[in-house]
Amino acid sequence: MTAPVFVVEAVPGPGSFLLDGPEGRHAVSVKRMRAGEELVLTDGRGASADCVVLAAEGKDQLTVQVSATQIEPEPLPRITVVQALPKGDRGELAVEIMTETGVDAIVPWAASRCITQWKGERGLKALAKWRATAREAGKQSRRTRFPEVADAMTTKQVAALLAGADFAAVLHEDRDHPSGALADAQLPVEGEIVLIVGPEGGVSPEELAVFETAGAKPYRLGRSVLRTSTAGTAATALLLGRTGRWS
Repeated sequence: MTAPVFVVEAVPGPGSFLLDGPEGRHAVSVKRMRAGEELVLTDGRGASADCVVLAAEGKDQLTVQVSATQIEPEPLPRITVVQALPKGDRGELAVEIMTETGVDAIVPWAASRCITQWKGERGLKALAKWRATAREAGKQSRRTRFPEVADAMTTKQVAALLAGADFAAVLHEDRDHPSGALADAQLPVEGEIVLIVGPEGGVSPEELAVFETAGAKPYRLGRSVLRTSTAGTAATALLLGRTGRWS
């Protein structure tokens, strides 16, 4: 079994290190780490340290010996999912599963057909939940480079994002669309891939036109129609396999 992951602000160099605070409490009181057990410290930005527990003290202090440090290179091609805002807690579900699968960045999108709209304090709280979910799912799935969760974007802002993509796709339920299946699309070996996942009501014709102008073509995943909270995960998994990142 792989070693559990704990998050620190900055990864320490070789030597002893005291893990305290919320992460220390989780290690001591929840995971019940003991002397001789292994763990990984990460900043969530690709740096990590392999450690062995020296001693546990109280309820929230763990002294570890850092044996080796490393920096995980950013994987290529980089995969960003633009996720339309789902209803209820399905947004956090989408973020959780996409993080576990291996997505590199998530962009909340306020599509015109979204029932949920992030406004004011409510929007800030929802964004914070998405970011906390990405962090926890990153730890759970033993990642050392957690996905970035951007501020919510409008359709116009998403179109600007697409301008820098090497490949961009709008996941579309139309089986007869001339762009065809995402499984057959020509993909870059490096650079940036952007996938757009619409809301339950679908991407509007006006939004689709804006995205096509920006360079994103509609592609279908399969014969079934997935919910907005699962489509991004399915598409990410497909591309991770096709690009060799899962090899």
